[in-house]
Order: sequence, then C-alpha cells, then structure tokens
Amino acid sequence: MNRLVLKFRNFCDELVLQLCIRSPLLSSLYYAFTSPAFRREHHGVIHGKLKYAENLKLAQDSNYLLRRNIHRLEKGLIMQPRRDTFATEYIVETVESYKNALLVRQNWSFTDELQWAHDVLQQYFSVVASEPTIDQAREKFFRLEPLCSNNPLVPYKRDLSNPSSVSYDQFLGLCYRRRSVRWYLQKPVLRDLFDQAIAAANLSPSACNRQPFEFRIFDEPELVQKVSSVPMGTKGFNHNFPAIVVVVGKLRAYFSERDRHVIYIDGALASMSFMYALETLGLSSCPINWPEMEPQESQMATLLNLEPDERVIMLISVGYPDPDGMVPYSQKKPLHQIRRYNEL
Repeated sequence: MNRLVLKFRNFCDELVLQLCIRSPLLSSLYYAFTSPAFRREHHGVIHGKLKYAENLKLAQDSNYLLRRNIHRLEKGLIMQPRRDTFATEYIVETVESYKNALLVRQNWSFTDELQWAHDVLQQYFSVVASEPTIDQAREKFFRLEPLCSNNPLVPYKRDLSNPSSVSYDQFLGLCYRRRSVRWYLQKPVLRDLFDQAIAAANLSPSACNRQPFEFRIFDEPELVQKVSSVPMGTKGFNHNFPAIVVVVGKLRAYFSERDRHVIYIDGALASMSFMYALETLGLSSCPINWPEMEPQESQMATLLNLEPDERVIMLISVGYPDPDGMVPYSQKKPLHQIRRYNEL
C-alpha cells in the first residue's frame, strides 16, 4: 500500500513539474508554494541588498561601490584605443563615494583602498577630455584633500622582458602534488603560514575587484571539531584535522540579484590559490563540499554568528600531511571530454 501511495505521489509530482517547466513564472510559483529550497538564498540576497545600501552611506571598512567603480575606471584607462571621454554615467557617484570615504577614513582599517581610489581618479581626470558631467566631477574631486603617494596605485605595464620564474612543467608538478589530503600529523600550523597562503589567495581575480569573501580560520582543537562536524562528508576523519577554514561569501558586495552567484566564483578562485599556496609551504588541504541543506546552514550560521547575507562557500581542512596517509587516485577526465574549440 505504501509503495502504491509513493508511486502515485511521484506521478503527481512529475505532472506538476511538467506544468511548471513551461515558464520561469510557473517555476517560481512551484518553489514559492511547494519547496523551501531557495528561501534562505532569497533572504540572503535581500539582506545583502540592504547591507549594500548601508555600505553606501557609511562604509566602516571597504566601500563596495567605490571598489567597483574605481576598477571600472581602470578598465577604461587601459582601453586600446582609449576614448576621449568615458565613465560619464557613474563618475559623479564615484567621486561622491570617495568623498564620503574620506570623511570616515579614520575608522577604516584598509587605507590602501582610499589611496588606490585617489590615484586612479587623479589619473582619470588628467587624461579624460572636457565634458559637462566630467568637469563637474573633476572640480569636486580637486577640492578634496589630496592623498600623496610615492608609488601611485594606477594601471601599469607588466615587465615581460623575462620569462616567468615558474615553468609550465613546474606548475603541472604542483598540480599533481596537490591532492585532497584527509590524514594529518598532529602538529599545529603556524598562523604566519596561513597568512602567507591568504596573501597569495588575495591576488586571485575578482569581479570588479570587490573580493566578497573572507577566510575564517579555526585552529583551537575544540572549535575545529565543532566546525568540521557540521558539513556532511567528514565523518571518520575530521577528528585528526589540525585546522579548519570556512570560506564565507558576502552578498552585501552587490546591488543586484544578478550578481548573487559571484561570491561562489570569486570565493572558489581564491580558495584554489590558497590551496596551491599551502602546498608550497609544506602544508596540505582538503576542500569540503557545502551543499545547501537547511539543518547544516542553520547550525553553521549560529556557530559562526553569520548574518543572513553571509553564505558558506566551502570548508578547507589544513595540516601537515601524514607520510603514511593515503590519498584517492581520483582519475580525471581526458582532455577531449572537457575541451572544445569553436563548437556552437
């Protein structure tokens, strides 16, 4: 009887899905009335938009609009050929954002951001042609207090006279060496090594240079066990983690829902650089998947005191590899299965 009921329910579910797949609106209605799977994401995106609006008024650390617009100016400055005038649609708000950041700069911990903004704006106004909107912004900018710098933080030409100090074969060797390690020596990891690896990860590309992520590191044994026991897939080996890292994305970096997935792209790029850097420091790591499941989401949010717009991207265990520990072979797909040229 139970089997028949289950079969009938599955049949009805399939009929509903066949109906709802006909349009995006019906698909949204399906999740609105039958499944809570996206509710946490919806809540996080809305919370992020409100935090973004607050950031515009009073950024205590990093100003996301300023970072985005200064990077847009940089891209305009490096265009070939460069247009005589550009950025007219956002230059006024950029200067205004910079002005507001100057007013609260004593509260900032990241003063290089202000220097970068100043230097790029100064270069922009020195090369862009006269135009009413630009002239208005130029006058406002040059009335502000200048930030002097011996080494302006502006677009530059890379020195390509010498080849990279890392050959392809050396990098490929690093890729082969980096494996997902689950067994570690019971030896604490110096925090300076974490900082070195994160400094390398910090150079990873990020959409409009907003860097909407942070690395939360736990190296106290009790906390390591609490945090590492939350995700699925760590049972049986998380007891030997010397440290665990939670990579957290911040939806507050964005003004629109269109960018809600960028935290995962930027966070993953930085995480991969972080893991490669660890390997060069004699450390190993294992990225731990974080599926969106409500019990785990709630537990981690409470444990880490996350705000609704702060989303876990992944966890990464870190430590010195046990020389007697083994790693999976993990056969990779052949090149022809993951690469295509000019196929439409």
